[in-house]
Amino acid sequence: MAKYKNLVVWQKANELALRIYKLTEDFPKTEVYGITQQIRRAALSVATNIVEGYSRRTKAELSRFIDIARGSLAETEYLLEFSQSLGYINSDISEIASLIEDIGKLLWNFQKNL
Repeated sequence: MAKYKNLVVWQKANELALRIYKLTEDFPKTEVYGITQQIRRAALSVATNIVEGYSRRTKAELSRFIDIARGSLAETEYLLEFSQSLGYINSDISEIASLIEDIGKLLWNFQKNL
C-alpha cells in the first residue's frame, strides 16, 4: 500500500472527490464540458496533488504541491456554491461543506508541520 494512503488528509480528499463525482452525476448534460468537468477536476486535484507532493524528494516540493491542493480545494468550494446557486444541487451539501473545511484545516496543519 502506498504510504500516502495512510494520511488522513489524503483519505478525506479522496472521499471529497468521490462525493463530488457522485453529486455531479445529475448536473445538466449541457454542463458536461463546463461546470461538471471543472468541479470534478478541482476536487480530484486536491487528492492528486497530495499524492504527487508526497512522492517528491524534498519538503519544499511537498509544500508546493500542498499549496496547489489548497487552491484546488478553494476552487471546489466555490464551484459547489456556484452550482447550488444555479439550482444544480437540490440536496443538503452541509456534509460536503464540513468535509471541505476539515480538509482545509488538515492541509494547513500538514504544511505548517513540514
